[in-house]
Amino acid sequence: MVQKLERKVILKKDVWNGILSFCKMKHPSEGILILKGKSKKGIITIDGLTIPPFSYSDQTFAGFPQSFLPLDLSYVGTAHSHPSGSAEPSVTDLHNFFGLVSIIIQSPYDSTDDIFAWDSNANSIPITFESDDAQKN
Repeated sequence: MVQKLERKVILKKDVWNGILSFCKMKHPSEGILILKGKSKKGIITIDGLTIPPFSYSDQTFAGFPQSFLPLDLSYVGTAHSHPSGSAEPSVTDLHNFFGLVSIIIQSPYDSTDDIFAWDSNANSIPITFESDDAQKN
């Protein structure tokens, strides 16, 4: 019998803070970032961000040419904003899935309540937001 591995995402405080700030800065266009970290036994720990080279965006789409990315085994996925206010992955999001996780941030980008994680099948992945004093699930 094959046991299904349950996934979970852990976001370090400086990462989720950086994601929210980046999304506010890019609004009303979408913003996109590459997530850096590691994955072990279904737990994806994200501890860094990279702005992808030659990224492009408008109010309904953000992307980047993957062929220009330097080889980096710490890439675990992407984070991008949805200025429309919905955190649901679109068909385009799923067709351009990169890595193990896609984090979507819905407007107004005010708190961790606006951050959601998805797998390549549009299944929600629980997130733990690390902070200096406590953790929030």
